[in-house]
Amino acid sequence: MRKQIIESAALEVATQIRTVEDCIEDALIEIAELQSKMLRARSAAGVGTATGHVALEQLANAVQALVTARGGMANCHSELRDAKQFVPGLRTVSFGDGDECPPKVAQADLRIVA
Repeated sequence: MRKQIIESAALEVATQIRTVEDCIEDALIEIAELQSKMLRARSAAGVGTATGHVALEQLANAVQALVTARGGMANCHSELRDAKQFVPGLRTVSFGDGDECPPKVAQADLRIVA
């Protein structure tokens, strides 16, 4: 019973890490689109490059912060993968076809069979 609880908790953590990683990448995609739209809007309006430049710099700072967060999540993921060897019952557990992480879209119908 305890092993099942540990495995379930580990799967929840691994699935949530994947979700957070995906959210950060989605935010980076959205910011890249926003940057493009801002530059196109400035060009379409025919105003000087100084117009809106501070906003573009702030957006670039946000991109850098998200890239840093993405790296932090990758490091967190790696540390947790390494830490599993110290948790009884997780040393030999893996999910899927040889992957160390659960699939990108985890299935809700997983059951533990004795």
